[in-house]
Amino acid sequence: MTSSAAATAPATAGASAWVTVDAGAIRQNVAELLRRSAPAEVLAVVKGDAYGHGLVTAARAALAGGATWLGVAQLDEALRLRAAGVEAPLLTWLFPPQADVGAAVDAGIDVTVTSPWSLEAVVAAARDRGRPARVQAKVDTGLGRGGVLTDWSGFVGLLAAAVAEEAVELTGTWSHFAWADAPRHPTVRAQQERFVEALAELEGAGVDPGLRHLANSAATLTNPSAHFDLVRPGLAVYGLSPVPDLGAPADFGLREAMRVTARLTSVKRARAGQGVSYGHEYTTGRDTVLGLVPLGYADGVPRHAGGRGPVLVGGRTYPVAGRVCMDQVVLDLGPDSHAEPGDEVVVLGVGAAGEPTAQDWAEAAGTINYEIVTRMGPRLPRVVVGEEQ
Repeated sequence: MTSSAAATAPATAGASAWVTVDAGAIRQNVAELLRRSAPAEVLAVVKGDAYGHGLVTAARAALAGGATWLGVAQLDEALRLRAAGVEAPLLTWLFPPQADVGAAVDAGIDVTVTSPWSLEAVVAAARDRGRPARVQAKVDTGLGRGGVLTDWSGFVGLLAAAVAEEAVELTGTWSHFAWADAPRHPTVRAQQERFVEALAELEGAGVDPGLRHLANSAATLTNPSAHFDLVRPGLAVYGLSPVPDLGAPADFGLREAMRVTARLTSVKRARAGQGVSYGHEYTTGRDTVLGLVPLGYADGVPRHAGGRGPVLVGGRTYPVAGRVCMDQVVLDLGPDSHAEPGDEVVVLGVGAAGEPTAQDWAEAAGTINYEIVTRMGPRLPRVVVGEEQ
């Protein structure tokens, strides 16, 4: 038994399906991203439960790999990290007007201000506590999403006043690309130029912009001119390629950190002409063997991948036969299959090992690899391997 198998066997005994998260892969991926981006620092994005890999597990592995910052979208995620004892610099960027911003100030969390109202909310919380809040300013350079878009100059004035009052400490200024996965798209250069202009406006107002950061995973890997002081990879931290048309994970020195495994719960013979799954969208073309995999759309398997999603059984990959159900999918294993109930199958794994990948599933479902890993549901037990002792 391999060390990985030994580690997962006790936790998965009796489980019909499970997710294995390789913390060592996360650690190595971050180290590779740091190597590529140095002297810029790395902020590892661990939002969305670390893209389905586990918030605290991924955060600790990323820090062990050399990340000096962590980033999350929701304020609650940041507070959860602090409650787990993670003390590293931590940036959050989404909160509504009703949010308890004071909790972030108390926890030393860097809060992104993206509008006059959000800056006012943070300043009010800082005044209540008699201590400056750590903030970062976000300028919308063309994505048309979060950040100050039309009156950056006016916002700079508000920010300068808050800094002068010592209500806030500006630790960074940032923006986000719209098309970083297409490095030659004209918006990439235009956004970088606008970002530099926005930084110059801050400096012209006597405000130190702090850490300057713009690069997501795609820009970290393909656009060194966008690295500035800090890069902000998310998907690549977990070993997936943000530019699959330009290279697979291994081409960038990355390794997938998530593996989804299941056990066949039924193996039975079927005659030619047997309809399979709801609506009989698949019909057997010959006498064959059908295998039942106890994973479905309630677990995160995309329903749109029916008839196409790949599953590895006994060293061979089979497409899902017919529709994806809530709790299960069926495979046509062929007439000569020797599969048995209890055999392990790989639904999602490492491409370099010949296993189905998140990109394979994304193409089967007409979506992106980000969605495949983030949607793996909570009823699947998580097993962590590769953690540093």
